[in-house]
Amino acid sequence: MGSYRHYSLEELIGLLDLEQIEDNLYRGFHPKDRKRRLFGGQIIGQSLIAASRTVEIEKIPHSLHAYFIRPGDWKIPVLFEVERIRNGRSFSTRRVLAVQDGEAILSMDISFQLFEDGLQHQYREAPSFEPPDKAAMAEGLKQRPFLSFREDHKKKMEPHPQLPEQHIWIKANGAVPENHIIHMALLAYQSDEALLSTARLPHRGSYVSEKLQGASLDHSIWFHRPVNVEGWLMYAMDSPATGNARGYTRGEIYDENGLLIASCIQEGLMRMQ
Repeated sequence: MGSYRHYSLEELIGLLDLEQIEDNLYRGFHPKDRKRRLFGGQIIGQSLIAASRTVEIEKIPHSLHAYFIRPGDWKIPVLFEVERIRNGRSFSTRRVLAVQDGEAILSMDISFQLFEDGLQHQYREAPSFEPPDKAAMAEGLKQRPFLSFREDHKKKMEPHPQLPEQHIWIKANGAVPENHIIHMALLAYQSDEALLSTARLPHRGSYVSEKLQGASLDHSIWFHRPVNVEGWLMYAMDSPATGNARGYTRGEIYDENGLLIASCIQEGLMRMQ
């Protein structure tokens, strides 16, 4: 990929470089053009970076569980308060509270682990899609910090009920530093992009977008293998159920070789107004 890096990716990587105020306390900023509530994936990624700053470099995250408590305000920075819950020989646990104006906007627990050899299997095969070619990319590719290409993107825009599943190719829009935590934080950022929209697919045509209130409520990620966001990754999502104004969605992220590298689960608000 060389040294090219899209300006939005450059900005995002810079936003992940948190300012340290004192031990266990960090400050994070937002994209300059952000003029609405903060993107949940950004706060998850920054929280992951804050927690990793307090853990031995040999340990890497294997899971995180976040709750979105309040909407984030784009006009002021976020303080990330890290609590060192446990330091073990193999595992370390951290809790991060993201705070604005003295109130929590997110709470997240992260578990870190030393690398260990062990039993391995993968029960489910990756979806049988190929990474987008140049023609497909020219027609349906979105460019932000990540390149993203939605399989059957034209069909997914049709205003009628559809199966609650999506398959999206994602890839960092440029070179990424050789730092595994940065790659994991970037993947955490992008993992919040399309889960909630998957839960809305069966209800296409039965609601007015402007009158449907949506927001991420919680978000969990399990990292199974090393992450490299410079290569194409397949994000396969499905929504088994919605109810009580909430949508439940699962996501599996595969690399180009079909290896499952991460799994996600999210519930989001789907409130008719």
